[in-house]
Amino acid sequence: MKYFFLSYIFVVILVVGAAGFRGDKFQQTPLYIFPDMKEQPKVKYQAASAFFSDGLGERLPITHTVPMGFDIPAKASANGATPPKYGFSNGLDFYNTGRVGDFYGDGFPEELGLDAGLLERGQQRFNIYCAVCHGQSGNGKGITSKYGILTAFNFQQAGSTDPKNPAGYRPTGAIFDTITNGKGLMGPYGGVLPVRDRWAIISYIRTLQLAGKEVGVQ
Repeated sequence: MKYFFLSYIFVVILVVGAAGFRGDKFQQTPLYIFPDMKEQPKVKYQAASAFFSDGLGERLPITHTVPMGFDIPAKASANGATPPKYGFSNGLDFYNTGRVGDFYGDGFPEELGLDAGLLERGQQRFNIYCAVCHGQSGNGKGITSKYGILTAFNFQQAGSTDPKNPAGYRPTGAIFDTITNGKGLMGPYGGVLPVRDRWAIISYIRTLQLAGKEVGVQ
């Protein structure tokens, strides 16, 4: 029994020595056993920084670069192009919004230029960003359908060729809007996929749908 009390006292002294008494104030830097990222070597907004020669922490964008999610218009605004607001898909034209007036458009915008290169790009982007949930064949049976809350509720992600999916066909504009802004459990990808890449993915989805029909998947 004495060893139990000795061990207990030792643990108490160890905890008090490491954590200190609650409410105590002292001048020394506190000892964080679990820092939880409270102290990070980062530059905060509107803060000075001795790292840069001008002493400013905030930096201007690098010349000739475009932020992720933005897209360079195919033609200048002086020639009739309507630039998207903030660079994302909430502008005014079909190419940048997927909408024609108040409704989702179908088909593909004229300035896109459908070709084999676009389809290959769409397949690549689809396999990177979409297949993990929607499956490589677009049937909604991605790897995430086998784990976690999706399995607990017997949930299957909507797939473009799955006959159990009553909304299997949607206008291309509606798919573009979902990729950009997200829907349901799916988060938005407008910040990581440029406009052209979103249309490339949609072109590949249409290819999967056609392939599904060829093998009898309605």
